[in-house]
Amino acid sequence: MNLFSNLLKLLKDRRFWVGILPPFLLGALAWWVGSLFPVIGAPVVGIILGLFVGQLFGQRESWSTGVKFCAKKVLQTSIVLLGAGMSLGQVVDIGGQGLPVLIGTLVVAIGVGIPLSKKLKIEQETGLLVTYGTSICGASAIATMSQVMGAAPTAVAVSIAVIVLYNVLAALIFPFLGQALGMGFADFGLWAGTAVNDTSSVVAAATSFDTQMLASGAVIVGMSATAYAVVVKLTRTLAIIPLAIFEQWRQNRQPKPNATPKKWYQLIPVFLVLFLVAAGVRSLGIIPSTWDEPIRFLAHFGTTVAMVAVGMTSSFAAIKRAGWRPLALGGILWLLISLTSLAIQYAIAQI
Repeated sequence: MNLFSNLLKLLKDRRFWVGILPPFLLGALAWWVGSLFPVIGAPVVGIILGLFVGQLFGQRESWSTGVKFCAKKVLQTSIVLLGAGMSLGQVVDIGGQGLPVLIGTLVVAIGVGIPLSKKLKIEQETGLLVTYGTSICGASAIATMSQVMGAAPTAVAVSIAVIVLYNVLAALIFPFLGQALGMGFADFGLWAGTAVNDTSSVVAAATSFDTQMLASGAVIVGMSATAYAVVVKLTRTLAIIPLAIFEQWRQNRQPKPNATPKKWYQLIPVFLVLFLVAAGVRSLGIIPSTWDEPIRFLAHFGTTVAMVAVGMTSSFAAIKRAGWRPLALGGILWLLISLTSLAIQYAIAQI
C-alpha cells in the first residue's frame, strides 16, 4: 500500500514529468547515434550527451525528481528486462563448455583488480566499478553494481569512459588477432565473449571476424562466432548475481554510523531477484520468442535513458580529477583477461 501511495504521489508531481523528458529525448538521440556507431553503443553516447546537457544547464531542481527516477528505477527495470531476454537453456549448454574460461578470467580480474585499484590510490567506488565492469559485462555490470553500491554518478561516468575505450580497441583489434592465431568460429566466440566487455562491442568484434573468415573461404559448421559470443556473453552476465550479493554483504560488514546491519535475505536486491525470475519465465517458454526483439529493445533503450540521467548528474571536473589511474586499471585488467582467456582455452585444447 505504501508503494502504491508513493507511486501516486510521484505521478502527481509536476517535476517528475518535466524531469523525465530530457533523459528520454536525449536517450532517443543516443539510440540513433549508437545505431550508426555500434562499436561505441547507445548507452555510452547517452552518458556523454547527459554530461554535456548537465554542464550546459546545471543541476536543475525542476528536473531532479524525473532525472533521479530515470537513473534508478528505469535502470533497474531495464536490468529485469535483460533477464527476460535470456534463455537459461542456451546458457547451460554453451556456458558449461566455456565455464573454466569464464570462472578463470573472473577470479583473476577480481583478484587483481581490487588490490590494484588500492595500490593505484583510485577512489574506492570508481576502482570497484572499473573492476566489475571489466570482469563481467561492461556498462551493464557497472549499471547494476552502481545500484547495489549506491555509487556516485561521477564514479559511474568515469568507469564507463574507461570501459568504452577498451571496448573500441577490442572490437577493432580482436578480429585480426583471432585470424593471426588461427582461431575457429567457436574459439573466437568464446574469446570475444569473455574478453570484450559490452554486448555491442562483442557483436561488432565477432561479426567482423565472421565476415573476414567467410571472405577467406572458411565455412561455418554449427554456430557462427557472433552467435557463440553472444551466448557466452549472456552466461558471463549471470556473474552479476553472486557478485552483487557479495558486494552487498561486503558493505553490510562495514555499516554506516547509526545504520542497522541487514539480515542475509535483505542483502539480495529485489531487482536482481526479478532478473532471475524473468530469465526463468523466458526459459520456460511463457514469454514467446517473438517477444525477444521488443524486450531487448526496451532493455537497451531503458539503459540508454538511465545513462543519460547518470550523465546529467555527473561532473566533467570530477571526471578530470580522476586522472589516468582508472584508465591504467582498466587497461591492465583488460589485457590480463584477454591473455588469461587465451591461456585457459589453450590448456583445455591440450587436455
